[in-house]
Amino acid sequence: MTDDSYAAETEAKAAASGAAATEGFLQRATKANVTVDTARINRIATKLVKALNDVAAEEEVTYDEYNIFKAWLIKMGTDGEWPLFLDVWLEHTIETVHNSKRQGSKGTIEGPYYVPNAPEGASPATIAMRPDEPGTPLKFHGQVTAVGGAPIKNAQIELWHADDLGFYSQFAPGLPEWNLRGTIIADDQGNFEINTIQPAPYQIPTDGACGQLIAAAGWHAWRPAHLHLKVSAPGFHLITTQLYFEGDDHIADDVASAVKPELVLNPNKIDGGKNAEVRYDFVLDPA
Repeated sequence: MTDDSYAAETEAKAAASGAAATEGFLQRATKANVTVDTARINRIATKLVKALNDVAAEEEVTYDEYNIFKAWLIKMGTDGEWPLFLDVWLEHTIETVHNSKRQGSKGTIEGPYYVPNAPEGASPATIAMRPDEPGTPLKFHGQVTAVGGAPIKNAQIELWHADDLGFYSQFAPGLPEWNLRGTIIADDQGNFEINTIQPAPYQIPTDGACGQLIAAAGWHAWRPAHLHLKVSAPGFHLITTQLYFEGDDHIADDVASAVKPELVLNPNKIDGGKNAEVRYDFVLDPA
């Protein structure tokens, strides 16, 4: 990787990545066919507004504090960071509720940096990357089966993740459009093999409204290194998940509260320690 591309990548700004995340979310949301239950919206919205008012009363929030909060909400919108805020601090609860009755593999949050329709290839496959992609090469393989153990023919595995510097393609400058993003089709026994690189831990953007909140509250902004995945097949529930790496400094205190013990990998070193290999199998619930 050249010094110029490194410099461009590290100049990623919260507002630019936030705008991209917001635009991507809005495009997908407009295509969703969701029936609005007025009574349910009324119930949820009423509880949400009450919770805010309860906090204001219990903490005796002053007008100065209220105005700071109001300005922060405005900044959150202008920075385009609502997808990031909600995915970091709320989505883990939504995901837990959504998957509470599933018997298959554990899910976790999608996060704000998913992009659909990544280039497709049959397993074994090498994910799109630069010729000089930095990081430890990782062979990631496994099998997709149904609850009960039957292999799922031609299951689809969408994989995306940050690079060795902690940045995502399409959300940081200087990266090829589909860098470290791909859709891999398993074989007729559900087996897959993907060659990629091991991602790095990273901080969520701190120069925008989310970073402002983190600094004011004295929190940290780190996420442990992880692979993002969506695994699907006709007739089965899609599973959205992330896989983490044993020994990461932020496994126990992920800012997004998304780590689950079942999702932690322990790769083996191969090729004299230069590369890594790990197996992880996915189990899908019937739709």
